[in-house]
Amino acid sequence: MADSNTSGVKPTLGLTGVTVNAMALIAPGAFLWITFQLQAAATAPNGASVASDMWAGIVAALVLAFLTAISYAELAKIYPEAGFGSCYYFAEKAFLDREEKTHHKWARLAKIVTGWAAHLFYWVYPGVMVAFMATLIGYIYTAFTGATLSTPVLCVIAIIFAFATGYVAFRGVTGSTAAAVVVNVVQIVSLVGFSVLAIAYRLSNPQSASQWAFSGGWDVVMPHSFQGVLVQSTIAILILVGFESCTAFAAEAKDPKRHIPKAVILSLVIQGLVCYLFEYFAAGFMINENLTAMTTAAPDAPAKMVMAMEAAGTSSAPIGDMAVLLGNSLLGGIGFGLMITIAISVGWAVFGTTLSCLNTAVRITYAMAQDEEMPEILNALHGRHTTPHNALWALVIFSCIIAIVGLNWGVVGLTGITLASNFGTFVLYGLTCMWAIIAFAQRPERGFVKHAVIPVLGFIANIIMLGGIIYLYITGNADSRTEAYICFAIAGGWAVISAIYVLISSSRKGKVVIGVPHRA
Repeated sequence: MADSNTSGVKPTLGLTGVTVNAMALIAPGAFLWITFQLQAAATAPNGASVASDMWAGIVAALVLAFLTAISYAELAKIYPEAGFGSCYYFAEKAFLDREEKTHHKWARLAKIVTGWAAHLFYWVYPGVMVAFMATLIGYIYTAFTGATLSTPVLCVIAIIFAFATGYVAFRGVTGSTAAAVVVNVVQIVSLVGFSVLAIAYRLSNPQSASQWAFSGGWDVVMPHSFQGVLVQSTIAILILVGFESCTAFAAEAKDPKRHIPKAVILSLVIQGLVCYLFEYFAAGFMINENLTAMTTAAPDAPAKMVMAMEAAGTSSAPIGDMAVLLGNSLLGGIGFGLMITIAISVGWAVFGTTLSCLNTAVRITYAMAQDEEMPEILNALHGRHTTPHNALWALVIFSCIIAIVGLNWGVVGLTGITLASNFGTFVLYGLTCMWAIIAFAQRPERGFVKHAVIPVLGFIANIIMLGGIIYLYITGNADSRTEAYICFAIAGGWAVISAIYVLISSSRKGKVVIGVPHRA
């Protein structure tokens, strides 16, 4: 590979800087708002609600995430020189470091497949977040005015947000890190405040409702059915991705061998293990019949009012509805103000998530372009800010396109582009677990549990999750199948474009996809 130290880049990030960049991508404040409705409305294949297994499903998803995170951390520990390459670099080195020369022929294929999966995840994901920011602004606008923004206006908002965030990323990782610190502080404070209020709401006045969604704290956390936990974990894994993003900052870390592995695990512990489990417990603990929503009127049935968990699955912003209920009940009628405050903090979190993903994506793109596996125009650092500016602005434009697709297709489109990003996520995570097995197979520091059992389990878990998502959406209703088709169109189109480029570039440069590299 090209020099992974990345000439011109200054190592400025300590453990805190690396960790907060990953934490900004996980963003529990944003994803509680985004995914709670999906999880509350989740059903088993027979149509029965599995909302009661929401918390247990997150625990199951956390197990998968930690299995994968450990593989990332161990690879980062032995390859601190990875620079911008991250998993892309790990894939090639896992084969080139093997003593048997016959293994070397798989190095290029491994890094190409890994790079494609990483780009499908990291290049589609910012577009998803850009679309959500536009939707959030539309929600706040409606809350204040009662009017609804049109789709073209939402698309313009998405474009403005994408370029504004891109400019922050263009200014360099130091400014991005400062923004990430602010984002994390704001959303965690907001999260803790909401969760404390939610718990206090039930404990201070247990007679305020007669129909609680859960009978008590143990009922919130206990698994109710294996099938329910499986369905919920399939959704919940979507809120945990991002812990691996700090591995793309090795070139900018002061001590990558120590700080990168710690940051991978720390970000997941703080955001996933602590924040998510706390906030989801609190939200479930407070739901009762006082939480209401109106169903959308069907052609053959009038709209009706639903309550409790059914209302959470119906409302477009159940956390916002809960905030209104909490503010009116505990804080002297300031429910609307509390809801707007939390919505603004969610907006900050979405900004941080988008920024972190842009920073990670362009660095992997730069590494691939530097290695002549992507167009050379993307292999350029800005003279003043030392950021991969060509790759960054290309990603910003692509994010706008993805966001416009999602916004114009409504909920179906938003879900479809999210699935495309998630498809790349599970492929990438599964591959990284596989590279960990190969990389440590003959190393003296190899441990059976950490370098064999854990990555094998991580690989299997990611494959099961990938298959589960595909199965659930293909076998669902008409909208679900449309969402799956959007996902496959984006993922398949990306694969075709990647294959065509690799084949043409390889032919022009006399390189083989499977074969021993000339430098080996």
